Amino acid sequence: MTDAQASEIIATDAAKKRVAEILRGEPQGSWLRISVNGGGCSGFQYSFDIAEKCEPDDIILAQDEARIAVDSVALDFMKGSTFDFVDDLMGSSFRVDNPNATASCGCGSSFAV
Repeated sequence: MTDAQASEIIATDAAKKRVAEILRGEPQGSWLRISVNGGGCSGFQYSFDIAEKCEPDDIILAQDEARIAVDSVALDFMKGSTFDFVDDLMGSSFRVDNPNATASCGCGSSFAV
C-alpha cells in the first residue's frame, strides 16, 4: 500500500462519508477498492468492489472509517481524477470526474482515453 500518489486522485468528503456508511455493514477491515477494467460502452469502466484487504501496491485514498484504495494499474487512467458520491434527483451513485477521459457514456460508469 502506498499513499505517495494518493494526491493524484482525490476522494471528496461526500465519498468518504458514504464509503464509511457502507463499510459499517461489511466485515471488519474491509476496503472499497476502485479499479478500471476493459468494457462498457466507451471502452473502459470503473469497478467499485468491497475487498477484505487492499493489495500491497494499491494507492490509498482514505483510511480509518472510510478505507478507499485504488488498484495501481488504474492510476494511469485516473490521474487527476476526483472520486465523489452524488445524491440528487437522478439518483445516488459514486462518480469519477476524470480529466483524462476523452469520451464517456451517459451513466458515467464507462469512459475512453
